[in-house]
Amino acid sequence: MTSPTPVVELVQAGFAYEDGPPVLSGVDFAVAEGRAVALLGRNGSGKTTLLRLLSGGLRCVSGSLRLDGTEVAYDRKGLTRLRTTVQLVVQDPDDQLFAASVDQDVSFGPMNLGLPEEEVRRRVREALDALDITALADRPTHLLSYGQRKRAAIAGAVAMRPRVLIMDEPTAGLDPHGQERLLDALQRLREAGTTVLMATHDVDLALRWADEAAVLAPSGLRTGPVAELLADDALLDEARLRRPWGTAVARLLRTHGLLATGASEPRTPEELDAWLGAAASSRTE
Repeated sequence: MTSPTPVVELVQAGFAYEDGPPVLSGVDFAVAEGRAVALLGRNGSGKTTLLRLLSGGLRCVSGSLRLDGTEVAYDRKGLTRLRTTVQLVVQDPDDQLFAASVDQDVSFGPMNLGLPEEEVRRRVREALDALDITALADRPTHLLSYGQRKRAAIAGAVAMRPRVLIMDEPTAGLDPHGQERLLDALQRLREAGTTVLMATHDVDLALRWADEAAVLAPSGLRTGPVAELLADDALLDEARLRRPWGTAVARLLRTHGLLATGASEPRTPEELDAWLGAAASSRTE
C-alpha cells in the first residue's frame, strides 16, 4: 500500500549559518498527518534549526522543503500557504508574545489573514478553550505566570488552525503540574486532528507522549517508532542522550520473566503502579 504524502517534508536538506560550518547536511525528514513526533538530540545538534527550516523561518541552502508533496516557494504566496499549514512555537514565550492582552495576542495571526471579525473571534475562543486559558483572555500578558505565557503562545499558533504544530522545548521551565496541564492541552489538540512535532531533551517525556521519534546524531538523523529508537543504546550514546526510565524498567521486568514479549510496557511511574496492581490481583485470583 502506498504511504500517504507527508504534510511537510525536508528532502536532502542542508543548512549553515553565515561563516559557520554546516549545521545540517542531507537531512530527509517527513512529518505525516495525525502523528505525535518527538525530535531529540544534544545541545547544538541542530534541533532548533531543523524546526525553523520546517516552518519557513530559515531557508535550506541545499535540498528542499515540500508541503503536501510540492516544493515550497519562498515568496509571499508560498510562505503564506506554508504558515497557514505549519506553525512554530518557540521555546521562550516572551519571544512570541507582544500584545497587551492574551486576547489581542491570540487574535493577531487570524486578523492578519484578513478573516472576518466573527471568524477571528471564533478562532480565538476555540484556541483559548483548547489551551484551558479562557479565563485569561483579558489578562495583560506581562502579568501571566511562565506556564500561562507558554499556553498563551501556543494558543496564538493554534488560532491559525495549522495542520502541523511545531514546538521547541514546550515543557522547559514548567513545574510538574504545569507540564501535565500542557500535555493535556496537546492531547486535546491531537484528538481534534492537529499533528504535533515537539523538540525536547526529555527522553522520558518523548517515550510516554510520542508515536515516533527523530534523533539527531553526528552520523545523521534517525527516525522510527519512539520505543524502538529509545531502546537503541548505540544511538543514544552517539546522540548523548540518557536511557529512558520506562525502557530500563521494561528491560528489568523482561529479564526476570515478568513482562511477556509484545506486552505493553509501563512508561511512567503511574503506569508501573497500575501494572503492579494488576499483577498482584492476578496472583490472588
